[in-house]
Amino acid sequence: MKVFIAEIPMKTFIAQMIYSITCGDITTEQYEQQWRLVLASDETEALDEARKMAKTEEATFVDRHGRTVTWKLVAVKDLQPVALEPGALLFSSVKEVAPVVEPLWADA
Repeated sequence: MKVFIAEIPMKTFIAQMIYSITCGDITTEQYEQQWRLVLASDETEALDEARKMAKTEEATFVDRHGRTVTWKLVAVKDLQPVALEPGALLFSSVKEVAPVVEPLWADA
């Protein structure tokens, strides 16, 4: 007797991951944002997979100046389903820029 296992279709998600970056004892507000593809059967599994993936990217190393650099996961900030087909939107960003009335170096 053969047993057939139903294949669960995988869906594609984009996960946004945020890492804090520290360098030795220097306190800075430096972060990296990464967007990665995740394959999973549903959103719950995709979030779990994204967290596992993100944790494997954490790193600590010594740079060429002898400082210890650490990349630590802050969070998986966002998870969105995406259809991979021609023209699919993968990323969009709107930036609002404040107009400069006059150059900063202008005489008062």
